[in-house]
Amino acid sequence: MKRYTIDPVTRLEGHGKIEIFVNDDGEVANAYLQIPELRGFEQFCVGRPVEEMPRLTTRLCGVCPEAHHMAAAKACDAVYHVEPPSAGRKLRELLYSYFYTADHTVHFYALGGPDFVVGPDAPAAERNILGVIAKVGLDAGKKVIKLRAWCQEMIEKLGGKKIHQVTSLPGGVSVGLKPEDLPRAIEVAQYGIEFAKFTLQVLENIVLKNKAYVDLILGDVYNHKTYYMGLVDANNKVNFYDGKVRVVDPDGNEHCKYSPNEYRNFVAEHVEPWTYLKFPYLKKVGWKGFVDGKESGVYCATPQSRLNASDGMGTPLAQAEYERMYETLTGDKSGKKPIHARLATHWARVIELTYAAERALQLVQDPEITSDKIREIPTATPTEGIGIVEAPRGTLTHHYVTDEKGILTKVNLIVGTTNNYAPISMSVKKAAQMLIGKGKQVSDAILNMVEMAFRLYDPCFGCATHTLPGQMPLIITIRDSQGNVLQEFRRD
Repeated sequence: MKRYTIDPVTRLEGHGKIEIFVNDDGEVANAYLQIPELRGFEQFCVGRPVEEMPRLTTRLCGVCPEAHHMAAAKACDAVYHVEPPSAGRKLRELLYSYFYTADHTVHFYALGGPDFVVGPDAPAAERNILGVIAKVGLDAGKKVIKLRAWCQEMIEKLGGKKIHQVTSLPGGVSVGLKPEDLPRAIEVAQYGIEFAKFTLQVLENIVLKNKAYVDLILGDVYNHKTYYMGLVDANNKVNFYDGKVRVVDPDGNEHCKYSPNEYRNFVAEHVEPWTYLKFPYLKKVGWKGFVDGKESGVYCATPQSRLNASDGMGTPLAQAEYERMYETLTGDKSGKKPIHARLATHWARVIELTYAAERALQLVQDPEITSDKIREIPTATPTEGIGIVEAPRGTLTHHYVTDEKGILTKVNLIVGTTNNYAPISMSVKKAAQMLIGKGKQVSDAILNMVEMAFRLYDPCFGCATHTLPGQMPLIITIRDSQGNVLQEFRRD
């Protein structure tokens, strides 16, 4: 048995490694994406006042603190049985829309994009943001930096901080948007739309016009047929901040649609001894292992999944691109769904970037956005509450239980990447099995294409790692000053 280790995996948030085991015949027997670190935030939060959670949970991850801020605030609303005023909800969603625009930009240009823009078999030193800029031009780099900076400016104004936001409270928000701030807010949103158009053109020119790339997207290496999950509004349109969670089966038929307080009726969590990350699955289908198909409870929650689970986008430019993506990748003008080609997630992510920018403009042009009625003070006795938003990496669920004084007695978090851990594991194994085999040279390019199988999900392992009580696997490696392994002790 031969073992290939990709450690650390690259261009993701957090830490992980891929172990590939090749049998004596040269075929891949198994492959694992292991998360070798434990972060026990759920337990850290027990015993704290629940109203601290919108501030505390932003520390889970510096990449998407806004997502945890919003899910925590919505869970606190539910704990205190209070409904924020309309303006308060819109201000939260406005902050979230600026955040989404910036976050999806990072993944396309810095994390996932290099595999297409520069090329999956390009030298490792070129598969990065600098390689992307070299390919698409220096002006593109300036646009990315400007978009990120401007969105962070608005996030700070609405959230109190660029990172680790503080303004969402039980019952609403503590900071409003003043009329004199509107021109700048509109300018930033409008620039986001122009940037989205530019990015769609980059995708068109470099990816969609390259037959080799399109064949790779539509090929079998990165193809899985699972259930798909996403938050939708009353019209089944994609919504990042509010709505119900909708799940469709591999044929595109609705499997379930639930409100946040019903999530335990539909989602359960499975554990394996070789990783600290859990594997959520659909409760009414059941855990059948790492297999796809309608009989398996494995589901996916990504930008592509949200589009698969919805009936469209709520803004015009995003809707037009949504229709074009399904027609292009299915060859069906009727918009046949779902799309199972997982590399298409990169296209879906740019469509969501477009929607987020358009939605930000809709919100800043809403007359109610400058209202001073932004919070309803809670008066009810705190009990239990669940908040759900769509994080860029998947459906994010915060579940809090408190005593009558509002002190947390139980916390459960199902974060975006956790939803996708089973499909990520399946994608890594399938890619390894199809790309590595007898007589094939295992090159850096081949290993990068295995990494592409997880990178398309834009995983973040900063906030996704958990464990259940039991023995903690441990590997201690002793190296000399040159990095050579002298001794290794294992308990795994």
